[in-house]
Amino acid sequence: MSGPLAGLRVVEMVGLGPCPFAAMMLADMGAEVIRIDRKTKPGEKVVFPILGTRFDVLARGRRSLALDLKLVTDQEILLELISKADILLEGFRPGVMERLGLAPEVCQTRNPKLVYGRITGWGQHGPLAQAAGHDINYLALTGMLHAMGRADTPPPPPLNLVADFGGGAMMLAFGVVCAALEAQKSGQGQVVDAAMVDGSALLGAMLYGFKQFGAWSVERGSNLLDGGAPFYDSYACADGKFITIGAIEPQFYALLLQLTDVHDPDFQAQMNVATWPQLKLKFATLFATKTRQAWCEILEGTDVCYAPVLDMDEAPDHPHNQARGNFIDVAGVKQPAPAPRFSRTPPEISMPPARAGQHSGDILRDWGLSENMIRAYQDA
Repeated sequence: MSGPLAGLRVVEMVGLGPCPFAAMMLADMGAEVIRIDRKTKPGEKVVFPILGTRFDVLARGRRSLALDLKLVTDQEILLELISKADILLEGFRPGVMERLGLAPEVCQTRNPKLVYGRITGWGQHGPLAQAAGHDINYLALTGMLHAMGRADTPPPPPLNLVADFGGGAMMLAFGVVCAALEAQKSGQGQVVDAAMVDGSALLGAMLYGFKQFGAWSVERGSNLLDGGAPFYDSYACADGKFITIGAIEPQFYALLLQLTDVHDPDFQAQMNVATWPQLKLKFATLFATKTRQAWCEILEGTDVCYAPVLDMDEAPDHPHNQARGNFIDVAGVKQPAPAPRFSRTPPEISMPPARAGQHSGDILRDWGLSENMIRAYQDA
C-alpha cells in the first residue's frame, strides 16, 4: 500500500452512503480498511443490486469479511480484529452497535487506543437522534437548503453531495484521522460523533458570517453567490447546453464585458443590486445567441472565471480533467480519482470493489487470528 495513511488499520462496518465514502477516502490514502459485510444466505434478495459489483465505487480499495454478528464466534472474531485496529467506522442509528454488543466501551476495553468513528444524520443525541432522515433533511435544518435555488421556486435537492458526503463522510474521515494522531501521543482512543447536520452547518460558516455582518439576505436568489448576481450564475446557450460565469472581482467582470462585447452602460455599476434582475435578463439573452462551444472558444481559460456545464459523460473527457487525471478506470468502471494529491506518498486504488466475504479467510490469517478462531469461523 502507498499513500500517506499506509500502516493505518481500519475496520469498517458496512453501511450505505457516508460511512463507505469515508472508508473509501481512508483506503484511497493507503489505510488498510477491512469491510465487515453481513453474511447472506443463498438466494437471499439483495436490496441494492449495485452492492458487491464493480460499479459500487464507494467500496473500492478494501477487502471484505462476511460475519453473522448474531453468532458468538463471529462477534468474537470482530472484537479480535478491533483489538488490532486503529480505527472503527460505523454508520448505524444510535444504539444499534450497543445492541450488537459492540458499544464503544466494549471495544475500547479490548483496545484502549481505538478511535471509534460514528456517523449519523442527526447525531448520537438530541430530540431527532432516533428519527430517520436523508441528506435533504439534514441540510434543511441548518439554513443552508433554504439559501439554495431561485426565489420563485422551492429549494432544489442538491443531490446528496452536501450533507451525506461533505458535511458527513468528509467530517468523519477528518475526525478519525485527527483522533488517531492524538492517540499516538496520548495512547488513548476516543469516540468521534460525526453528524451530517453538524457538518452541514459548519460548511455554512462563511455565509453565517456574511449574514451577521449584514452582507447576506435570507431572501433566496438575491445574493452574491446564490444566483442573484448576474455575473455569478449559469446560463443557457443556443444549443440548449449551459455555461457558468463567476466574474466577482472587478477586473474579472471588466474582462467579461470586454470579451462578450458588452457596451451597455447599465452593466458598469456591477454591485448595484437594484439592477441585477434586469442585467440577468440581458445576460441571458446574450448567452443564448451562441452555442456552448462558441462561448468556450471565447471565454475558457481566461480570467472571466468561466466553465462549461458538462454532464457525466462529458466531464471525464475534458482536457483539463484528463491532464489532471481526475477520472480513472478501475475494472472497466470510469470513476473519480483519489484526492488530494501528495508529492511524496501518492494515493492509489489497490483493488476494485469486493464481493461480500470475498477475502474472509485471507483477512483472518493476515490479521493474526488464531487457528481455533479461523476453524470456528469456517465451521459456523
